[in-house]
Amino acid sequence: MERIKLQMIRTSSNDIPKYELPEGFRFRMFRDGDQKLWANIETRVDEFKTEDDALKRFEREFGDYIGGMEERCLFIETDEGETIGTTTAWYGDLKGDGQIRGRIHWVGVVPEYQGRGLSKPMLSRAMEILAACHDEIYLTSQTTSWQAINMYLSFGFEPVRLDGNYESAWSMMEEILDRKIR
Repeated sequence: MERIKLQMIRTSSNDIPKYELPEGFRFRMFRDGDQKLWANIETRVDEFKTEDDALKRFEREFGDYIGGMEERCLFIETDEGETIGTTTAWYGDLKGDGQIRGRIHWVGVVPEYQGRGLSKPMLSRAMEILAACHDEIYLTSQTTSWQAINMYLSFGFEPVRLDGNYESAWSMMEEILDRKIR
């Protein structure tokens, strides 16, 4: 499948769907020193070729904002303390219009824990964090993450037209997900 970047937005941070983590898992917030845990998860979900690449990206994006990460980056741990998922309730300028919106950023659950009902509670918790500061929430993804796209749609996110790939990307998603999206 061709990997095409997608952008989605939720124009209201009200009425966020609520999901609880299954038994045996818990949330915790980022602490300085967790950079390697973040890099390990993001590498295991194929966002980076190596953990060193992931650490470099972390440093570029978040290195000056460790305090913010402590308030905005979630981890999922097993009851045994294994860290197996992460997302960041960040912020940014989606449309280049100077408006800062909440951003769901770097969502990942390691492969051996996927399919256990962890992503929806993680997304729900991240959106709750964002709702305290932002009226709108956006995210970027890619066509190869079609299962996540389906989840984002169920949370009220809608496609955003920002580039020339909009039609082909969303046509592909409608076909794969067998649903009308736009």
